[in-house]
Amino acid sequence: MVGVGFVRHQGAKESGFFWALAALLAALAAGFPAPDRVFLFSAAGLILLVSIIEASHAMAFKDELTGLPARRALKEDLLKLGNRYTLAMVDIDHFKRFNDRHGHDVGDQVLRMVAAKLSGVSGGGRAFRYGGEEFTVIFPGKYADQAQIHLEELRREVESSRFVIRSRKRPRRKPKCVKTGGRPGQAVSITVSIGMASRNEKHTKPQSVLKAADKALYRAKKQGRNRLCA
Repeated sequence: MVGVGFVRHQGAKESGFFWALAALLAALAAGFPAPDRVFLFSAAGLILLVSIIEASHAMAFKDELTGLPARRALKEDLLKLGNRYTLAMVDIDHFKRFNDRHGHDVGDQVLRMVAAKLSGVSGGGRAFRYGGEEFTVIFPGKYADQAQIHLEELRREVESSRFVIRSRKRPRRKPKCVKTGGRPGQAVSITVSIGMASRNEKHTKPQSVLKAADKALYRAKKQGRNRLCA
């Protein structure tokens, strides 16, 4: 029961090591004859190999910081899209300035918060960590006007979220007052800019649509940020 509990709370690589070790200990403790020990040792090696492959796959296709699918997963999903879809590029406004002022630890908290909002995007959209403070959302089977409703809802949800800068040494009890002036406990506003584009006669390939969405994102930032441009 302890072993099962351990495996349930560990990744593929840790679970693989556990079962490989269990197989080896079983072979040694039970005093199996030589052919059976060879079989168990081979099985342990196979379990370990599979676990390493699974862990490598997870590292390549999943972003460790945010938990979202990574850019490599995005590239594979782009190849599976049909003739109707909308792509959106999402960028956290003034993230570099925020990161420089409050530090990388707080910056990581912001990335995780925005990623959590993106992971719950409605309308059948699927979010990916594109890189840095940029994310991509895919809407398979959706035209731009259909996806726009859900992207605008996402933008408003991020804007209305209350992000509080947390101290490295968090108190056990919630403080009675919120401090200001950039110190831990300060509530700050986080917003995103979004650019979107759909497949059409001009943009027939996913990479072309993605570039169009990126240009729309640039326009959103140029027009004042915290907005959606198509």
